[in-house]
Amino acid sequence: MSVDWYIGYHESSQCALRHYPAAVTSLGISGASEFGPRWISMVAGIFVSLSMFISACSQSGAPYILDDCERELPEGKSVARIWDEALLNAIRRDFPAPTVHARNLFHTSAAMWDAWAAYDPSAAGYFVTEKHDVDDVVSSREAAISFAAYRLLLHRYSIATGLEATFAELSETMESLCYRIDYVATDGDSPAALGNRIAASIIEATMDDGSLESARYVDDDYRPINDPMVVSEPGTTMRDPNRWQPLALDRQITQNGVLVPEGVQTYVGPNWGYVEGFAIPESDSGLPIDPGPPPYLNDPISDAEFKAAAIDVVRYSALLDPEATARIDIGPSSRGNSPVGTDSGVGHSVNPATGAPYAPNVALHADYGRVIAEFWADGPDSETPPGHWNTLANEVSDSSDISLRIGGTGPELDRLEWDVKLYLALNGALHDAAIGAWGAKADYDYVRPISMVRYMGGLGQSTDSDAPGFDPDGLPLDPGVVELISAESSAPGQRHAHLAAHVGEIAVRSWRGNPDDPSSEESGVGWIRAVEWVPYQRPTFVTPAFAAYVSGHSAFSRAGAEVLTAITADEYFPGGILEWNVAARSLLHENGPAEDVTLQWATYYDAADEAGISRLYGGIHVAADDFRGRIMGSVIGKQAWAVAVRYFDGAATG
Repeated sequence: MSVDWYIGYHESSQCALRHYPAAVTSLGISGASEFGPRWISMVAGIFVSLSMFISACSQSGAPYILDDCERELPEGKSVARIWDEALLNAIRRDFPAPTVHARNLFHTSAAMWDAWAAYDPSAAGYFVTEKHDVDDVVSSREAAISFAAYRLLLHRYSIATGLEATFAELSETMESLCYRIDYVATDGDSPAALGNRIAASIIEATMDDGSLESARYVDDDYRPINDPMVVSEPGTTMRDPNRWQPLALDRQITQNGVLVPEGVQTYVGPNWGYVEGFAIPESDSGLPIDPGPPPYLNDPISDAEFKAAAIDVVRYSALLDPEATARIDIGPSSRGNSPVGTDSGVGHSVNPATGAPYAPNVALHADYGRVIAEFWADGPDSETPPGHWNTLANEVSDSSDISLRIGGTGPELDRLEWDVKLYLALNGALHDAAIGAWGAKADYDYVRPISMVRYMGGLGQSTDSDAPGFDPDGLPLDPGVVELISAESSAPGQRHAHLAAHVGEIAVRSWRGNPDDPSSEESGVGWIRAVEWVPYQRPTFVTPAFAAYVSGHSAFSRAGAEVLTAITADEYFPGGILEWNVAARSLLHENGPAEDVTLQWATYYDAADEAGISRLYGGIHVAADDFRGRIMGSVIGKQAWAVAVRYFDGAATG
């Protein structure tokens, strides 16, 4: 990918092309060079320089609308929705850092809100508080929103994976709306200039917001306490078994297929607790919301909880057995309706939209566990959890059963006003959830289940001091789940026969790891050595590259659920239910599910809770990570909604 391509793609002016060699030469980059480390460090300077040359060559009074252009705005969709979807596609192509994408979603939402609010005498802008009086408010808003979103997203995804496809889509989106992509003027009262001005203001205002954007979001100050675990080798050693341990993999490939060159994980977002948020309080310590400590190994108060949590994850893994015939009702009549931070709900008696009971929805337990572990991992299309909640919100907005009234009161809004208000509140909450959750992750630097199980399993068992393999920090024995391999249990025909060479070690009954051909094979569940335990994830991913506590999925999901509940004034999905169908044999980690599975949620909270518990089935969180993440997300979502309303009614000062 060359810098020449960027100029050729975004600038038709021969004047700018004449100046281009001088710009890149002064910055020490050849026009034909490939993107590399020097490009990453200097990209901001390049864009600033090129913008100056392009602006100098543009006619500030030139029209920003393409001549003889027929607009292509899909029926029922606002321009805000079009830009949200373009951003979601950019996320799907990029490295899946949920912190970064939550920030981009919020800042893009704020840009669109500011462009909309500029033509409303009452609403308060967030970054830019200009007011304009025009005859055609609708077209002015659409143009300002589009230029603001376009310019901001060009900047934010200029160093992203898949940038060529992203730039192409962004420009095609502008052209489909009949806007000129080479209109870069920021002076004047035109909607396009206003949009460009909003984008420039946000870029400048957030460059030093704590995200380390100029360093490509990399915090070089973080050093893990523990040396990496080589996943392909049994066991692990840890200086501190309560702290996060990076993984060393033969190949690292993210869940959306992006190859990561380094074999050892680099922590994503250890600085994120310091990032400037929407409604979350600022924190000098980087811990804006303290969930309290998680359970610790060898702690006089929480040692037993730590060990029980590790065993709990193994039990969830054992439920993923495709040979098991156990079936459960996964519909709203039996699942959901839990108080926040618990899984004690017993479902919903009736659908409030229809007055009828929810029908049973029975599935194989193994299918359900595997399906939700994959479905909620990064969203159905790898848009990361913040993007996934945008996808859900868009589906809610498209429903014929919803009334577009903020908080269920007042006049019904047009789709553009609804969307800009929804995105500001929702993505403000999701941005804050990233700050809150990653602040706790960095502060507590908590261990992941793969390290817990392998470390304790390598020490031995902590149940019977008179039995072989005793260690006070070992795994507790639990018949049928965690057992000591003995001469008797490993005799021919016995359950541990294939582990006969490891008498005296600890075995767990769990998912056995990835098959050679996931498209046609199942690993299933069986007895394996504890030191070889892996979560239900792909072998090139295994566990996210950041600490466990609290669960980002849980915080994101509950925050999103709070906003959707508040803006619709109804905790239930439109029509009392939302469904997602997963076809048989469509899983990625192994061949499955055996049957079609239809996921169903009555309320936004039910969906959020399932997102949280999916991480236990997937083997990358324990219950404390999940439950306290949900509680944090609830607080964050409510705070974000309260602040968003103040911008809607103009009470905020900007």
